[in-house]
Amino acid sequence: MTTWIESPGGGRQRGLLGLVRAWITVIVRPRRFFRDNIAAGDQAPGLVFAIAVTLIHTATRFAFASPSETRSVPVLALILLLVALLVTPVALHLVAALETALLIPLAKSRGGVSQTVQVIAYAVAPCALSGVSLRTLCVLPDTALCSLSGVIVPVLWLTTAVYGAALLVIGTVVVHDTSVPRAVVVTALPSLLVFGYGFRGIHALELLSTSAVL
Repeated sequence: MTTWIESPGGGRQRGLLGLVRAWITVIVRPRRFFRDNIAAGDQAPGLVFAIAVTLIHTATRFAFASPSETRSVPVLALILLLVALLVTPVALHLVAALETALLIPLAKSRGGVSQTVQVIAYAVAPCALSGVSLRTLCVLPDTALCSLSGVIVPVLWLTTAVYGAALLVIGTVVVHDTSVPRAVVVTALPSLLVFGYGFRGIHALELLSTSAVL
C-alpha cells in the first residue's frame, strides 16, 4: 500500500517520510504536487494518505473529547479500525465517482476515477489539523485561549475545510485539464460532502453564527 508503481518524485517518496513530505508539498505547492504526483491506476499512495489524515483527525477528536463523549479503549480501537478500513476508502471512492460523473459534460480531456480518487485524497491534507476540539485549548482552565476557544477552534475547522475545498479545485484543474470556474462547479457538491459534513466545515459555520448572535 505504501509503494509506488513508478520512481517516486516530488511528494511521492515511499514510507512514513513520504507521507509527511506529501502533506507539506500539497499544502505549500499544490499545483506542482498535483501536476507531478498523480498517476493513472496508482491509487494506493493517495488512499494511504487519506486514511492517515482521517485517522489523525479522528484520534485528535477523541483525545480531547468531553467526558460524556469518552470511549473505552476497545471501542476507540474499533472506531479507528472502521475509519481506516471501511469508512474512508468507501467514502473516497463514492465521492470520486460522483465528481468524475459531474466532469463528463464539462471536461473533455478529463482523467478517470483513479485520478479523481487521488486528487480528493490529497486535498484532505489540511483536515489533519481539524480534529482539534473546543476542549483542546482548555487544558489549562481560566486562560485567555480557553475563553476564546469557542471562536478559535471553529475558525480553524472552517479554515481547513475551505483550504481543502480550494485544493480540490486546484487538483481538478490540473489533473482534469479544465478551467477554474468549471472546477468550482464540479467540486461544489463533493466539497460540501467531504469538507462541509465530513470534516465539520458546516458545523464550524453554525458555531460561529451562534457566537456572532451572542
